[in-house]
Amino acid sequence: MPKYNRTLSELKSNAVLHWPEKILCAAGNASVLPLLLKTQDAFISLLKVANKSPLAWSEAIKQSNAITGPVFLKHLMVMTDLGGEALNKLPPLSNYCPSGVLLFDWGGKKYEYKFKEIQNKCSLANSALRVDSKKLLEGGDFTPRMLDVAMLLMFGSTASNDSLPMEVKDRCIIGTLIGHSDELDKFAKENYIRVSRQVGGATSNALGQLAQDYVVSCLKEMLPPNWIVSKDSSMPNVSHSANGNGTNFDVVAISPKGKYFGIEVSFQVTTNSVIERKARESESLMSSVHAAGHKICYVIDGAGNINIRQNAVGIICSHSDCTVAMSESEMKHMANYLLQTNS
Repeated sequence: MPKYNRTLSELKSNAVLHWPEKILCAAGNASVLPLLLKTQDAFISLLKVANKSPLAWSEAIKQSNAITGPVFLKHLMVMTDLGGEALNKLPPLSNYCPSGVLLFDWGGKKYEYKFKEIQNKCSLANSALRVDSKKLLEGGDFTPRMLDVAMLLMFGSTASNDSLPMEVKDRCIIGTLIGHSDELDKFAKENYIRVSRQVGGATSNALGQLAQDYVVSCLKEMLPPNWIVSKDSSMPNVSHSANGNGTNFDVVAISPKGKYFGIEVSFQVTTNSVIERKARESESLMSSVHAAGHKICYVIDGAGNINIRQNAVGIICSHSDCTVAMSESEMKHMANYLLQTNS
């Protein structure tokens, strides 16, 4: 018989750790940060080893399974804090570099790169550079325009034949760090702390809602049509305060026989304190749910939960009737539990 009240180790062996692509596709702009966090190590590793020439990184990308052209360029934009919106506000590059050739220093030598498109007026918006959320997920190679922007962002700081604003040049230093492991690690850490603070909260909230939607969608598809599955609902006789207000669950499933299942959902690729709160409440919550004749289940996944908040997740596993990770096969495992418990 399948085991449903799993230990942390059993849950970890089934975890996917990073956001399922189905959820990211539905997330729109909220999907960008998780994708960047997932590929950050591969991006930095590529810059550490692609040090034979100023363009060695472009060849290394072709051999990478993790980094595509759009993802690489998006990382550059994040680390320089020069996204498509900021770039698009600049006048045509011909105003700053009339020759259309970028002369720059790298590794003690002088190099030149001839711009293919951006020396003339053209759109540098995220969609035109293939770094909007949809195209990031699609992947693909560099377009000439993308390559132009990448070279500017990497080597603009050492350019010698331009009149770029200093606030732009000062940010375009990544090319000077190629091959320098410690400096790359430090630069990446500082800049990803910045971007995480800027968008992390909104991203977490948006993706949290989509994670709940995913659970609801899967269970509705996998359970018979006479089951009721809803978000942000409560169960009879389960309250969290003296005034009798019903305890709200992320998802509630109700069987045709009137059996209730409260389902809490937590997916964190980074980490926050939500899982700690759920852990503190898990013992008393299970007691209240069981006293009312219902069941309590959890969907827990994400590297931030499974790898960082292990103690909290372990406590939750000890006070859960069914614990699963965030994948289609795991949703099937939970659906089977609901059906067996109702039989």
